[in-house]
Amino acid sequence: MAENSKNESFARRFANAVSVYGDRQIFIMLLLGFSSGLPFMLVFGTMSAWLREAGVSRTEIGLMSYVGLAYTIKFLWAPLIDQIRLPWLAERLGKRRAWMIVAQALIALALVGISFCDPHVALTPIALFAVMLAFSSATQDISVDAWRIEAASDEKQGAMAAAYQLGYRLAIIASGAGALYVAQYVSWHAAYLAMAVLMCIGMGAALAAPRLADAPLAVIGEAAVEALAGRFALHGPLKRGVTWLYRAAVAPFVDFFGQRGWQAFIILALIGLYRLPDFVMGVMANPLYIDLGFSLATIATVVKVFGVWMTIAGAIVGGVSVARLGVLRSMLLGATAVALTNFLFSWLATRGGDVSALTIAIGAENFSGGFAATCLIAYMSSLTNHEFTATQYALFSSAYALPGKLLGGMSGIMVDWYGAQAPLRDLLIGYAPDLTARTAGYVPFFATTGLLGLPAVLLILYLLRRESTAPRKAESLEAAS
Repeated sequence: MAENSKNESFARRFANAVSVYGDRQIFIMLLLGFSSGLPFMLVFGTMSAWLREAGVSRTEIGLMSYVGLAYTIKFLWAPLIDQIRLPWLAERLGKRRAWMIVAQALIALALVGISFCDPHVALTPIALFAVMLAFSSATQDISVDAWRIEAASDEKQGAMAAAYQLGYRLAIIASGAGALYVAQYVSWHAAYLAMAVLMCIGMGAALAAPRLADAPLAVIGEAAVEALAGRFALHGPLKRGVTWLYRAAVAPFVDFFGQRGWQAFIILALIGLYRLPDFVMGVMANPLYIDLGFSLATIATVVKVFGVWMTIAGAIVGGVSVARLGVLRSMLLGATAVALTNFLFSWLATRGGDVSALTIAIGAENFSGGFAATCLIAYMSSLTNHEFTATQYALFSSAYALPGKLLGGMSGIMVDWYGAQAPLRDLLIGYAPDLTARTAGYVPFFATTGLLGLPAVLLILYLLRRESTAPRKAESLEAAS
């Protein structure tokens, strides 16, 4: 009887964890995720393919990729999204949805502008519209993230993150493979016009999203601002300007570090290190497939189609795990899985052109990556104060992306260095007959990226230990009083 009751209890809890995906907000989040993901490939992969086909040099294409820095530095203008209410629109839609609509309209306008450009004639107009596209897209991300965090309880954040990822991945298929198909059979101009039309999905989702009450203005440290104004005899507009600047750019960080003290640095380190293995190994994944001799068609089928769906599956399971196990325990599972699947790529490098090995490695890596990403998004969301949602989450997402981008640039050097070590290379080739001098450097490289996941695992274990001891400390203090 006890066993049956336990099984029924588990089934009930699991059903409750899964049922969250039936919420209307989850569906809206999926559509907003689609809207956020659509511009990403159009700034990076799809545009580079168009420019290269038009004969633009690799140097110029590489320089064009710097427009993507907008996604990394978006925390610089996130305070404006938190503090400024757009005239007229904010009164009718609320602050968050108003910013979404404006950003989405600018994205669509930039895509229309790009569609009428010709890289054969001039690259400057495309570059200017690409900058507009990247900054508008990053602004949309800020407002969508803020709405997601404020619209749902902590228990729903895992499902909201999973829905966001699902929409984002579907958008990558549309703006990646979909845009290439349109370009192939119609034209590049038609492809970018079609992507502009698809932005209507995001606009519709923003209009259908529930309006949220605006958070009250920050009051943290107001006394210090008053003292500063008094010391320098600030009055009128100047005093109001200093107060506004404090609320927008200082108070979010005072709040985060003030509440957590030195532990805030532990949290930021965890966020920055959590997906580091994936970021670093991801740069060398495509070169590995080419060096192993896989055809472009095989790479497209296994990596771009099967892999995307495995990422979506991992994201959904990650949402269930967060609701069932909690954020930190789910993050521990995700970090461990991500690190272990990096070692699968070391194994893949020894298998030559084995499609089955490629499928196994891609399936495991993408599933674990989707799972881990959902957990991390839910964790970062749980850390924000709703008075500073946009600013604090933008800070977290910048900390999440920056270390991987910086270290990822060294990945090619690492592979070449490992491959140049003759004793190690000869030992590996003797162990794996399908390994060649061309691919030998990948084996220790992916083992190294797997080990890069260890610091994140240790930090999560530390935070879990603190979390488990905190209630006991509170109980001891209550007993002593």
